[in-house]
Amino acid sequence: MALTWQCICIDCVDPSSLGHWWATFLGWRVTHETENEVVLEPPEGSPQDGVSPDILFLKVPEEKVVKNRLHMDLRPDDQAAEVARAEALGATRVDIGQGEHTWTVMADPAGNEFCILRAFTAAELDAD
Repeated sequence: MALTWQCICIDCVDPSSLGHWWATFLGWRVTHETENEVVLEPPEGSPQDGVSPDILFLKVPEEKVVKNRLHMDLRPDDQAAEVARAEALGATRVDIGQGEHTWTVMADPAGNEFCILRAFTAAELDAD
């Protein structure tokens, strides 16, 4: 098969604002920006550079209305610290009917859901 996953695209009303929010939250870099799109890539020289798909924010005229059909799951070293940091940057916790789980469902400032998972346990890290 000759396919490579290049990027994940997120529609939004304000690509600059949302793209820069995610760049700050993830610690990624903006590598391209116009009025209609913003591209994020992992930090240059990091283990994710050239491996993780880019994130592309695309301008659309309408606000987000319903639950995402696709979302990001982020694996932190410290879940509580990352949830608190996301909230300090303007994310909110959301209830999409997930019930009690080990992850926290959040929404970015444009309302796009994402999950902050629990950290791997020592046993899970040693299993690799």
